[in-house]
Amino acid sequence: MINYASIVAIVFSGLVGAQTLHASSDQPVRTWPIQIPYEAPPKSQDVPDVSVPPNKNPLSPEELKRTEALLPLLEGKQEFWAMGEFVHLGEPAVPVLVQALAMPSPRIRYNAIETLLMMKGVSGVPALISTAKEPGEIPRVREHALRVAVRLDVTKAPEAIEVMAKDPNPSIRKAAAFEARYVRQKAVIPILIPMVSDDERFVALSALQSLWILTRHETEFHDWDTSTKQDRAVWSSEWTEWWDANKENFEIPEPQRPKRHS
Repeated sequence: MINYASIVAIVFSGLVGAQTLHASSDQPVRTWPIQIPYEAPPKSQDVPDVSVPPNKNPLSPEELKRTEALLPLLEGKQEFWAMGEFVHLGEPAVPVLVQALAMPSPRIRYNAIETLLMMKGVSGVPALISTAKEPGEIPRVREHALRVAVRLDVTKAPEAIEVMAKDPNPSIRKAAAFEARYVRQKAVIPILIPMVSDDERFVALSALQSLWILTRHETEFHDWDTSTKQDRAVWSSEWTEWWDANKENFEIPEPQRPKRHS
């Protein structure tokens, strides 16, 4: 068998000697490139899917204590691990997780809401609705609570949207107007119509866009982008008249599907 390592060593020594000779005799150096055989790495074997399904059994007293001990860990270096543990514990851990919504740390409360979304904790929606309605809660947590509640159980969302639509904070009102477009229920229409004349233009435009998405009602052309509150108050009356004439027989249309490009 050919010892390629020896050949490389000999060639390398020759190159060094040739370079030395070239330096003293000014003669050209001749080199012979050598290709070392390449061996491909072994093919990786298929790894079976061994993901552990979420727990569906009631928590034992020991598991309950362990779950309660996870709550403070929803903030800090281990927060992602703690969130993953709640996801693994599944729906039986939701009653413990919602306790985090009353803890002092906003980070813990926010991560608890995010964990409910990850674990699809539908039984925690009433607690999310209460958080979204709470005027003393910070806007970021309230908005996230509404967002997750809409995605877990949309039927309970109008209650929170109605309260948030009248909040003094315009960012809260905008969140209510925006999330309403995903609530395909007639109950949100009379909530959105007064918001068209909101003091803040960005709130009014969010409400208007949600109304168009939910109703597909075509109004007269108005320059909403440069409108004043007085303009929007007049234009919102058009929506009020349309709703009063159609609310008895109106049905939310099916959502439009994106067109496929040929």
